[in-house]
Amino acid sequence: MDVIYEDNHLLVANKPAGQLAQGDSTGRPTLLDEAKAWIKQAYDKPGNVYLGLVHRLDRPASGVVVLARTSKAASRLSEEIRAGRPRKVYWALVEGLTEEGGACLDYLVRDEYTSRVGTESEGREARLRYVRKQHRDDTSGVEILLETGRHHQIRVQFAHRGHPVLGDRRYGSKRPFVDDAIALHAREMRILHPTRKEEMRFVAEPGPGWSDEWLNS
Repeated sequence: MDVIYEDNHLLVANKPAGQLAQGDSTGRPTLLDEAKAWIKQAYDKPGNVYLGLVHRLDRPASGVVVLARTSKAASRLSEEIRAGRPRKVYWALVEGLTEEGGACLDYLVRDEYTSRVGTESEGREARLRYVRKQHRDDTSGVEILLETGRHHQIRVQFAHRGHPVLGDRRYGSKRPFVDDAIALHAREMRILHPTRKEEMRFVAEPGPGWSDEWLNS
């Protein structure tokens, strides 16, 4: 497991693309299970290990995931996230030439497995800002500041504007990325430490499929 940070209250990992954050009906291995096993081995802990998953990251995406090692930390981190205080930065490779940057505001409606852009009266407000960092081979590399955390938000909002994330067939991408992955990476998260109340900054490096040209842009 790629551990970014760990103390008595937090375990922060770089989730690989294709891995579930927590269990579902498929029974596939999860980051949560792997993290619990890592703690048991690292600290020779008998019995069950407590870990709280306080936010989600889509299975085909990669990047920063914060786990709570105590129930108190889980409660405080969940409150921070519900209040929208953490800073979340994502990287994405999307089809076509985007604008140089800007803000996206939509109202998203969630179906069971997908989301879509709807009307203000039926959807939940979804906001993000982005900057285009590069463009080559009809692909735009964008850095995104996520202001709300709706289901599949980045994927839906860019696809709605004609720029689906590479590899994201669910939302209309016609171009492949890496097997079992889309080109969406949770690059950075800033959040208050649940006990020390100081801002913590966690950064995750992307995996296969991300070119040197993008990483150095």
